[in-house]
Amino acid sequence: MNAHHRVGNGPHAVIAVHGWFGDRHAFRHMEDALAHTEFSYLFMDCRGYGDMQQSGGPYTMEQVAADVLELADAAGVATFSLVGHSMGAKAIQRVLTQAPARVRKLVALTPVPASGVPFDEAGWALFCGAVDSPANRQAIIDYTTGNRLTATWVHAMAAYSLAHSAREAFAGYLDAWAKGDFSAEVHGRQHPVHVIVGAHDPAVTAEVMGATYLAWYPNATLEVMPNAGHYPMDETPVALATSIEAFLRA
Repeated sequence: MNAHHRVGNGPHAVIAVHGWFGDRHAFRHMEDALAHTEFSYLFMDCRGYGDMQQSGGPYTMEQVAADVLELADAAGVATFSLVGHSMGAKAIQRVLTQAPARVRKLVALTPVPASGVPFDEAGWALFCGAVDSPANRQAIIDYTTGNRLTATWVHAMAAYSLAHSAREAFAGYLDAWAKGDFSAEVHGRQHPVHVIVGAHDPAVTAEVMGATYLAWYPNATLEVMPNAGHYPMDETPVALATSIEAFLRA
């Protein structure tokens, strides 16, 4: 079973999946703001991240989804909601296709669509180079938060990702989230989906969400979070926790 930690002991189970630059502690700044008596949050490490750095692959969305279901089984959770950040948002859609009857609601946070992400040549080179280059990681983090946050924070985020992810996992997941396309399998699904993007994220925009999530999911809603870029869990953690739980309660 994947490494994880639990926050809360409420009746509504929620499994959270981190993004490409994170691990299960990516949501740590909002944990104290969560309603611990209403929800039980399970924050898991994907293979190759955090305490799973030595786990080995495969580093695919299908494997992440299988690991989510294994974690739910081990925790005795029959049905659950899902929160996924960036890459993790693509992974939770894979959970939906594998076990739709077990999924209650989905929160897609600055999310990668099920169709992946189109890159131009320069962008692909930047992201591929981030596997080995701290400077590339810093450039990506800075750009996706609107070039407006302190260099200290940007450097710390990049350093954390380097220290808490295995190289082969970081490289493998890039292909998985950027190139894989299973959008045909999610089109028309009736599950409630709440999409949250940051107002200062130039890549994952309301327009992109309108052409993907909102076009595919009939019961999808979109929120643009002020004063946030690609990492609302760091930039606006209390507002994010409030938004997520308002959706899960509705």
